[in-house]
Order: sequence, then structure tokens, then C-alpha cells
Amino acid sequence: MPSAMLRSCAFVLITAASLSAPTLAVNSWPQWQGPHRNGLNDESGLLQTWSQGGPKLLWMSRAGGEGYAGPAVVGGKLFTMGARGGEEFVIAIDTATGNELWTAKIAPQAKHGWGVGPQGTPSIDNGRVYALGSQGTLVCVAADDGSEFWRTSMHDFGGKDPKWKFAESPLVDGDFVLCTPGGERGAIVALDKQSGDLRWQTESLTDPAHYSSIIPAQIHGHQQYVQLLDKQLVGLSPANGAVLWQHPWPGSTATIPTPIASGDKVYATCGYGVGCALVRIGEENTATEVYANKTMKNKHGGVILLDGALFGHSDGIGWVCQDFETGKLVWRERGALEMGGIGYADGRFYCVGEDTGDVVLIDASTDGWNERGRFTLSPQTQQRQSKGKIWTHPVIVNGMLFLRDQELIYCYDVRADQD
Repeated sequence: MPSAMLRSCAFVLITAASLSAPTLAVNSWPQWQGPHRNGLNDESGLLQTWSQGGPKLLWMSRAGGEGYAGPAVVGGKLFTMGARGGEEFVIAIDTATGNELWTAKIAPQAKHGWGVGPQGTPSIDNGRVYALGSQGTLVCVAADDGSEFWRTSMHDFGGKDPKWKFAESPLVDGDFVLCTPGGERGAIVALDKQSGDLRWQTESLTDPAHYSSIIPAQIHGHQQYVQLLDKQLVGLSPANGAVLWQHPWPGSTATIPTPIASGDKVYATCGYGVGCALVRIGEENTATEVYANKTMKNKHGGVILLDGALFGHSDGIGWVCQDFETGKLVWRERGALEMGGIGYADGRFYCVGEDTGDVVLIDASTDGWNERGRFTLSPQTQQRQSKGKIWTHPVIVNGMLFLRDQELIYCYDVRADQD
């Protein structure tokens, strides 16, 4: 249980407009990028336009602590991470009220010029929360009260802290929890999700840890794990971590975005001048480049594949729609919103500007940037580092839009029927 001091940090502002969140509870967002790790969900019945000032604020909590960790939402609880008083914590919040439910200590907080505290998203599986702190400590705690089952560190597997610390969101799949410690002993590990014991380590890959997160993929009817490392895009066997295929990648500065798998193709993108590429995986695990260009140079705001088109912000180009199969530019918008994160629900994209905190609702369409409403996050944090920005991606689940600016966590009602 949190101490009295920590509880005092968990001040919650409930708006006069509403004292509780929507009662609808049919969906969940159990991990980074949602149920399928692709940014998509089954939400419906949401507002298709916003009135001036945006949707109704249900609550705002100051319980988040410092950091950029995203939310996972399961069973009426929001799980995230944050730094308070020199320590990093897993934090559970009631989605109906915004009240803090419990905290669980991870490790001492990390610091760098762009921020303080955790940067990934917890994963929720069968009543357990798996969370990776910024200094590489991985904890498994109970979703109901935060009691600890086990902990380990990426350093135990030969990993070293990346320049901007660990920011990966662990993947829980089957009996495994997977992470990327990087290093000479093997870049990727699979741990037993019940005990934290090492099941396998990919010794043939010795890339250092960067910031991308592993995804599961079904390619030619076979399960595999796909990860974007700094200098290669790879597919691994779930049985033993053996490399099934690999393709060179020209990583620069920071490799952050999560790869995208669809059919027999895998797409990857990076900012810092790198660009994007599509790779076709053959039945014999050959990896053939379909295209490589600089149409999409996504730094860290995310890219979503929807109906054969890719959507996200391209560094130096603007907000972009790109054809998945050909790599060609479909449309771009440069002046409407600065670089930022993207979320999707019910035929709309939710785009959040990293500098202004402007939140814009647009059509999820290949026809162009068509706004359906906008508002600006208010209040905004006073705790953000001087180089930091609003980098937590938006999440929409159970009719609620969740946003974060450091310690401030916002919950908006985006249901069409709010009676």
C-alpha cells in the first residue's frame, strides 16, 4: 500500500459535469498498442465530432508521477508507471473515479535531459502486471493489490542502459514475457511469466538495447516474434529464440517505433533521417525488401496501419498517410498540428501535439486530413524537464479517452450516447 506521503500526491480533481466514468466495460487495453499490439480496437458508438472545447472531462488525477509511461486498462483499473521522490512505481488507478488504488515500487528513478522516470507501458495478463522500469528492472505484481511475485533486471542478462534508458514495453505471450536487454550475451530474452526464470536468450543477436517493443506475428501460418533492433529487423522462433530471418536496418540515434506485421509483410520506420521499409517474408523465411524510402520518418509518435494505409507523423514532412503495399505518399498535412502521438478508435484518429498539447480528432481516411474537433490539454504539468514534451500516446477504451502529461492523467468521455 502507498504511504501517507504518496497518497497525498494522488490528488484527484472531479469535474462538476460528471462524478463517474462511463459504466460500459466491454473492452480492455491490456498492453502497449492495445489487445493486438497494433493500435487498433473494437470501440464503437463514439463521438464522431467534438463541440468547441472538446469532449467532457470526467476526471483528472495527479497520481501519475514523473515519466512518459502509457496506460494499460483492464477490469476497471488503469495501470501505468511514474517516479515519485526518487523512486519509480507501478501505479493503479480506478477508471471510474480517478482515485489511486495502490502503488508498487520498481527501483530508483533514472534521469536524463529529456525526462525523469519510466517510459514504457505495463502489460496485464491473468491478474498480473508486468512493468519495466527505466533502469531495466522488470517486476511482476498482482493486479488487485500490487503485491510482488518476482523481479529481475535486464542487467542480469548482460544488458546495458541505453542512452535514454529503457523504454520498451514487455510482451506477454503464452508462457513467456519477452524483453530486449541487448548486449553480447544475447539481445532478446524470454522469461517464464510465472517465475521470471530465463527460458531462452537469442545469443546470435548482440545488438544493444534501443527503445522498440517486440510484437507477435503470424506469418505463413506460423507464430514468431518480430523486433526492430538498431541495425536489423528480425523474426524469432517462439520455441527457442532462434533467428528465423533478419534484414539490415540503418538505425540512427534512437530506434523507437514498434514494427508492424500484416500477412507476409513487416513494416518498420524510424526518425532521425532514417525513413521506412517494407519487407516480405517468404515461406522459407527469406526476407526481401519491397521498398525503402523516406516518406515516413516516424520518431516516436507511432504509426497505425488501417485498411491498407499507414498513418502517423513523419519527421520534417508532417502528418502523413502512406500506402502500405507501395510506400507511396497518399496525403500529408504540415500546418494543422506539430509532431505528436496518434491513437485510433471507431473511424477516427486522435492526434496529440507534443508542444502545445492540442488534441485533434480527424477522419481515419485516405482522403486527407479532415478535422472533426480539437481542444488543448489544460492544466499542463509544471514538472516536465526542459527538453521534455507531451509524449505519452492517447488511448481510447470503454468510451474513455486517456491522456497524460507527466503526473497529470486525464480521462474524457467520448461516447456518442452520454445520457
